[in-house]
Amino acid sequence: MLLKEYRICMPLTVDEYKIGQLYMISKHSHEQSDRGEGVEVVQNEPFEDPHHGNGQFTEKRVYLNSKLPSWARAVVPKIFYVTEKAWNYYPYTITEYTCSFLPKFSIHIETKYEDNKGSNDSIFDNEAKDLEREVCFIDIACDEIPERYYKESEDPKHFKSEKTGRGQLREGWRDSHQPIMCSYKLVTVKFEVWGLQTRVEQFVHKVVRDILLIGHRQAFAWVDEWYDMTMDDVREYEKNMHEQTNIKVCNQHSSTVDHIESQTQTST
Repeated sequence: MLLKEYRICMPLTVDEYKIGQLYMISKHSHEQSDRGEGVEVVQNEPFEDPHHGNGQFTEKRVYLNSKLPSWARAVVPKIFYVTEKAWNYYPYTITEYTCSFLPKFSIHIETKYEDNKGSNDSIFDNEAKDLEREVCFIDIACDEIPERYYKESEDPKHFKSEKTGRGQLREGWRDSHQPIMCSYKLVTVKFEVWGLQTRVEQFVHKVVRDILLIGHRQAFAWVDEWYDMTMDDVREYEKNMHEQTNIKVCNQHSSTVDHIESQTQTST
């Protein structure tokens, strides 16, 4: 098991990001889904928890075989997907990733959002007070992203919002910018296979870090697209994006995956 805590600040408020988070996830999933790979939304509906209250439950299948390194592709089936289950009780969320083909693999992410610059060192005391972990700050303006994902229009050093006037962030922006918020993410990666555990867990954390950096950059760079939306507006946008994304992804995979699962159930 490898545990890390990520802290990602943005020039937004927690209330604003409630809309921005939903918009970014839907648009990002749609953009990344093509040629049978990407995100299929299986379920998205209101959910009530006795402790956390009202929220939203989402289940997705994430197809990503071509994005795996060559050594990983050699040990997984050609039709490979990860199941994502998320419980959104904003400003607190839980996300879990599992894979039926790799039963010893899992990712567990707990997220909390606060209006500060990542200065709350005790935010996960209830969840992981006595667990050793590395704290990693991610700077959406100054950290490098993989070249293939770079877009100048999504670079916070160049982008300036017309609706909010925020943007063109410079090194050290977190120390003085207002407003500012932080996404605190407690990420646990498990791959309990002898000989591969360390390599896989480190690789997955690198992928998680890149995704967090790209997603939070996009959430801010797209602020003018979602800033005036209401919750009803963004839920309608989310629904439309899910339908379009499923069309892009599902035609190639659903029948094959269902066939594989039925064979697995029959054999067991």
